[in-house]
Amino acid sequence: MNGPVAAVDCGTNSTRLLVTGAGADRADIDRRQTVTRLGRGVDASGRLDPAAVEETLGCLRAYRSVLDRHGVRRVRAVATSAARDAADRAEFLEAAGEAIGTPVELLTPAAEAALSFRGATAGLDPAAGPWLVLDIGGGSTELALGSAPDPPRRSAGPASGSAPDLQWHSAEVGCVRLTERYVRHDPPLPEELAACLQVTELHLDDAARAMPGISAGCELVGTGGTATTAAAVELGLAAYDRDRIHRFELTRAAAEDVFRTLATESAADRVANPGLHPDRAGVIVAGLCILVKVMRYFDFDRCLVSEADILDGLARSLLDPDPAGP
Repeated sequence: MNGPVAAVDCGTNSTRLLVTGAGADRADIDRRQTVTRLGRGVDASGRLDPAAVEETLGCLRAYRSVLDRHGVRRVRAVATSAARDAADRAEFLEAAGEAIGTPVELLTPAAEAALSFRGATAGLDPAAGPWLVLDIGGGSTELALGSAPDPPRRSAGPASGSAPDLQWHSAEVGCVRLTERYVRHDPPLPEELAACLQVTELHLDDAARAMPGISAGCELVGTGGTATTAAAVELGLAAYDRDRIHRFELTRAAAEDVFRTLATESAADRVANPGLHPDRAGVIVAGLCILVKVMRYFDFDRCLVSEADILDGLARSLLDPDPAGP
């Protein structure tokens, strides 16, 4: 079937849309992100906040008009960590499907990791791998390790949709979850930062056991708002520039410097840093705790920042469907 395809991601912190062409170049037609904070309070209450749900549904209705304008007929819409954690997820998924005009899937952590890997590694040189894709979300962080860029080989094992050589781990740490659990002051107190780092380290202990290949000289690819924001701040971008952020090589020293700068500033002062969007100022420090801890723990001296992510993986799953894939 010809014509553009679309991917929609109802995440913990933001709701995003990608419309991409079905031609050989698969060029982006429309890419949007709206901070809707669907996961606000879920960690504490176990339920979705009604105001956040309404904001997300309003965003999805607006995205539906974008789909109609572009003549999109094939759409894949998903929800991730916040919906997985919420007792009232079924009601949300039904309402979200009505708003966007297509069923909204609740992704498993395995599928989320595989799709993030597929999107982030598309176009990378296979010989330069293996790749560890780090996708820091609002409620969870997915790690996926593999050597084959798009499309990976498939198997129907326990992590269905993963390549046979794709190791993965989903950690219940994210920029929103850590902020809500541990950050009570502005700027954060040293002990609050220490708590974020220590909890992340415990989850990385689990990741190291589940993914022994991480120690085999792999390359780190960072995707999601934390990694792209760190790159934008390091570059000092007064205006968003996707082309400069995509494939930017963020050194560990630079990541540590951005972390130190933002962690010692109040949210009001933080937004003065070029490259930091005001909507992310309240959760970026916790996200950076995860990024720098991963680089420290596994001794990465650099991170290749990718603007391609789970949205791109979802779009590719429509353009190159695989019955065994996520």
